[in-house]
Amino acid sequence: MLPEPMRPFFLAVFLFLSISGCAVVSVADAAVTVVSTTVKVGATVVGTTVDVAAAGVKAVAGSDKAKTD
Repeated sequence: MLPEPMRPFFLAVFLFLSISGCAVVSVADAAVTVVSTTVKVGATVVGTTVDVAAAGVKAVAGSDKAKTD
C-alpha cells in the first residue's frame, strides 16, 4: 500500500478534486440556468411585441365586416 506519510496527502488531494468537481458542476448549472432564463424572457418579449403589433394593425386597418349588434 502507500507509505504512512502519503495517506493524508492523497486523501486531501482526493477530497479537493471531488469538491472541485462539484463546484464546476454547480457553476455550469448556474450558467445554463441564466442562459435559458434569458432566452425565455427574450421569447416572451418577442411574443408580446408581435401580439401588440397585430392588435395595432387590426385597429388601424379595421374590419370589412359590418358589425351585427
